[in-house]
Amino acid sequence: MKKIAIWFLCLSILGVQLLNAEEKFLSLKKNKTNVRYGPGLDYPIKYIYRKINLPVKQIDKKENWRRIIFLDNNSGWIHWSQLKPSNSIITIEEKFLFKKPSNFSEPLAKLEKGRLLVIKKCQDNWCNITTDDYKGWVKIKNVWGSTK
Repeated sequence: MKKIAIWFLCLSILGVQLLNAEEKFLSLKKNKTNVRYGPGLDYPIKYIYRKINLPVKQIDKKENWRRIIFLDNNSGWIHWSQLKPSNSIITIEEKFLFKKPSNFSEPLAKLEKGRLLVIKKCQDNWCNITTDDYKGWVKIKNVWGSTK
């Protein structure tokens, strides 16, 4: 009976750790965000991102810090106050921006690879986005970030 209780305790602790490491997409909240080598202000700044709404993938968390990874595989730690729920995607190939969510709709622009798109809403396999001077619909295939 004692062995069963110990196994149950170990599995419970492991389950909590797995829940803490939940992967999800977030976006940068500010125009200037420090990415650190570790989870705390005592750790040096690794690099600075200067792009609001940039999508990042959370791969770990420790207290108020989130370990994130970017599209270019750079990773580091960001304080949770600098992050918000995902509201953007990045194109990983050239895409067309359409007036309506249909391939038969009027194309408005050709979006280059690596363009940041801020999501307004999504339906089926399309998202209504804004980017610089453009507004319209794109297919959500081959993008970095979450459309949910």
